[in-house]
Amino acid sequence: MFNVIKKSIQWGGETLTLETGKVARQADGTVIATLGETSVMANVTFAKQAKPGQDFFPLTVHYQEKYYAAGKIPGGFFKREARPSEKETLTSRLIDRPCRPLFVDGFKNEVLVMATVLSHDLHNEPDIVAMIAASAALTISGVPFMGPIGAARVGFSNGEYVLNPSVDDLQNLRNNPDQRLDLVIAGTKDAVMMVESEAYELTEAEMLGAVKFGHAAMQPVIDLIIDLAEDAAKEPFDFSPPDYSDLYARVKAAGETQMRAAFAIKDKQERTNAISAAVDAIKAALSDEDLADANLGSAIKKLESSILRGDIINGGARIDGRDNKTVRPIISETGVLPRTHGSALFTRGETQALVVTTLGTGEDEQIIDALHGNSRSNFLLHYNFPPYSVGEVGRVGSPGRREIGHGKLAWRALQAVLPAPTDFPYTIRVVSEITESNGSSSMASVCGGSLSMMDAGVPLKAPVAGVAMGLILEDDGRWAVLTDILGDEDHLGDMDFKVAGTENGITSLQMDIKVAGITPEIMEQALAQAKDGRLHILGEMNKALSAPQGFSEYAPKIETLTIPTDKIREVIGSGGKVIREIVETSGAKVDINDDGVIKIASSSADAIKRAYDMIWSIVAEPEEGHIYTGRVVKLVDFGAFVNFFGKRDGLVHVSQIANKRLNHPNEVLKEGQEVKVKLLGFDDRGKVRLGMKMVDQETGEEIVEKKGESEEA
Repeated sequence: MFNVIKKSIQWGGETLTLETGKVARQADGTVIATLGETSVMANVTFAKQAKPGQDFFPLTVHYQEKYYAAGKIPGGFFKREARPSEKETLTSRLIDRPCRPLFVDGFKNEVLVMATVLSHDLHNEPDIVAMIAASAALTISGVPFMGPIGAARVGFSNGEYVLNPSVDDLQNLRNNPDQRLDLVIAGTKDAVMMVESEAYELTEAEMLGAVKFGHAAMQPVIDLIIDLAEDAAKEPFDFSPPDYSDLYARVKAAGETQMRAAFAIKDKQERTNAISAAVDAIKAALSDEDLADANLGSAIKKLESSILRGDIINGGARIDGRDNKTVRPIISETGVLPRTHGSALFTRGETQALVVTTLGTGEDEQIIDALHGNSRSNFLLHYNFPPYSVGEVGRVGSPGRREIGHGKLAWRALQAVLPAPTDFPYTIRVVSEITESNGSSSMASVCGGSLSMMDAGVPLKAPVAGVAMGLILEDDGRWAVLTDILGDEDHLGDMDFKVAGTENGITSLQMDIKVAGITPEIMEQALAQAKDGRLHILGEMNKALSAPQGFSEYAPKIETLTIPTDKIREVIGSGGKVIREIVETSGAKVDINDDGVIKIASSSADAIKRAYDMIWSIVAEPEEGHIYTGRVVKLVDFGAFVNFFGKRDGLVHVSQIANKRLNHPNEVLKEGQEVKVKLLGFDDRGKVRLGMKMVDQETGEEIVEKKGESEEA
């Protein structure tokens, strides 16, 4: 009944297995990949013909994490997996980005890739397993896919690269100084296709070494997929790339001159309008048969591409007049919004980001419900890309995959320089509103985010800047790397290579390739140009702000103290009675962690002090010889009981009340009176002994007898 084909290798200290032929046999390609005890099923289906008039390649990738994979039941009211989490969206992009360029040019049939996590051993991350499973399923499905690709995760610890570090190693990387890198790489046998990374100021040489290490480490996986395909692959789908050379010749003859003039316009909006007019002119010159040709859009794009790419590769200027290494003009401004905690407006050419920082308390942290357990994040970065930023009319809704991906890239770039939560106990939310876009708005978000956080007083370890690099790679082998690419250069070029970091090193690297991969030589050149560009941008940013500013008067003030864990119960009280009383009395917010760290937040310093003193009086022990302010709670013949330290009472013996003989304490004291007392010590039964006569009741200072005073008296 089943024709099961299974292949295995030892990879990175674990067994990697690919299996097909037993599950989901009606899909065009199904592979279950297992690394350790983490299993992901990838299913590929594709339409056998393109939709009429289809002028783009409709590839859809869905990565899904099922809670049963880790023996969990989903949280929330419905107890069912709902909308994709951020992790699922980002992993879907990880699968899509290296696979999309490897489909045969001209193939426009709809393709669906679904990757489902079936089992998670809480040690091996399922995203790498999903990428491998998807590559294998595409390879055996018969779809015109020029793979396979392999994938790997690379860590960097103690100067050594680590293949596929564990979930625990990478959990909360910011607080794990032993791990300096989380890099995901995908590629073919010959070249790298995609890189996504989070780093801690690695040098360009260290980052390039990680890419080379990862590419070499994935080669056994590619061989394993080929081995599986030799036994399990279906017959290749009968598809030949369309030949539209004659149509392209007519398009070129009809509009090359006008299109070339349009690309010579430096202003984006004027250029866009001129290109649109050139396209209209081309269509007006064509026959009805040519207008009905499904390849017309491809032919026009090829003309646009040849003009832009040809000028650059032949040593000419780019469409905005720059050479290959120049960054567009930059203007940085901070403190642009009066009531926010921190704000910045970063403008680079025709790309602009308004970035706002808000500081919150522990209760504002994001709770992340993941397969490997719940965690909390005190740094949030949200990226918004409204239609008006590119002068368009469009639908406005919840963030799409692009917004989530760009926001995560900026998050990775900035989180490496954040202070430790113990040093800066705030929840930080950064929101980047893209107000203009013409290339690399994610890197503008990095620059604006760095400035905005410093404007809010966040003590960053160093400012961070980012720059997007492009590539023109011709069939004859000639190539050019472009610094700070425009939107058209991204759209018509071969690479989107984004590098962010400080003056000392790289904090994030993301690379996407539209061709069949790039060589180490090209990547080395791109990293070198990116470093020069990054240092230039940092210099421009420093003109506006080079160090953290003071806190906004509207930001909450937070003070922390650490108490013994066995005292937490006393601070909370039965049913939360004590902590509610502290909050209501002081007016401050109080958060208590399981490790005994207490955060007290308020815009009022007095409220923080009141809460601090109330908590301290519960958890601290009074110290002998110290002077305290107390209140008389009871008078008896032999003295006065004084409440002096939280709920602690002590006895001031009648002989210790005043420097004269008293028959009864009520001669100088009354119940409810505030007094200053010194802790003299403890008696044999542990009872507190207090004194008043040695303390100045007005100043609270101890009275020190001068030498000889007693003799003169």
